[in-house]
Amino acid sequence: MTPQHSDTAGSDSAAGRSVSVLAHPGAGRGRRRALLPALLDALGPRVRLLEADDSAGAEQACRDAVARGTAAVVAVGGDGTFHRALQAVAGTGVPLGLIPAGTGNDFAAAAGVPADPLTAAHAVAQALKTRSFRRYDLARVTAAGQPDRWFGAVLGAGFDALVNERANAMAFPRGPRRYDLAILAETLTLRPRRYTVRVDGGEPWTFDGILVAVGNTASYGGGLRMCPGADPTDGLLDVTIGAAMPRRTLLRLKPRLRAGTHVTDPLVTTLRARTIELAVAGPVVGYADGERCAPLPIAVSSVPQALTLALAENPNQRDTRASEAGR
Repeated sequence: MTPQHSDTAGSDSAAGRSVSVLAHPGAGRGRRRALLPALLDALGPRVRLLEADDSAGAEQACRDAVARGTAAVVAVGGDGTFHRALQAVAGTGVPLGLIPAGTGNDFAAAAGVPADPLTAAHAVAQALKTRSFRRYDLARVTAAGQPDRWFGAVLGAGFDALVNERANAMAFPRGPRRYDLAILAETLTLRPRRYTVRVDGGEPWTFDGILVAVGNTASYGGGLRMCPGADPTDGLLDVTIGAAMPRRTLLRLKPRLRAGTHVTDPLVTTLRARTIELAVAGPVVGYADGERCAPLPIAVSSVPQALTLALAENPNQRDTRASEAGR
């Protein structure tokens, strides 16, 4: 993976403009809430903390900041916070800074953002000061009657999405146990669905399956490598398809997700394309970056270099050194 580098993202100088910060107070189950003042201090004196009461408000606050001409948007939280900020900055050239402080930080990990929040904050501040930006591909989701959505990591449209949907509808218990119970319930009621997939405008392919995932990066859910070959700099999307299978086979494959070795199973198919059209018999809502995205049918397309990421260079990263040498 070799990110594209740019010193000129945006049409004018960022000098004199404030940095807008979207912070999720409950990210990481609230464990890092006390870090926020130190993170804001590390980002510098011209910082504006965005206020929002809910997810929709968070997205709108980021859009408003971009419309005002903010120097950058910085997301403090996990993949959900990243996803909200992404809707405002994707395709605009406005830099996005990532400070991973959630339970899942999959895009940040794929992009090489330091895992320690304070270290990441200093890296973002340095990148904005020196205008050291990296360009990454994003995925854009189109669904009839709905505004387009962007995601950076993986979209799930099968068993994984159904687990998320069930967990979100549960009032009890709270925390990770809710997802454990949702996984158990979906496993007990596991049944294949009839999917139709069309790749790059070709002939449609219809099959019975339990899972379809579309990856811009390799992992979701805090390190589950559902699409292990996905690269957010190649202009392509990776698709992982799980065919109809009994419960015992699904349970056997689950531990292999961390290593990404599930793709070698004969019941798993992988594809790579620029555009994926996906439909299913019955109601299924796709989840992207762990967030509710859009009901199927959907079309997902790769948009090369749609994200400008504010991240100072890492001198220990080989592909970064090679890219610098080629400037």
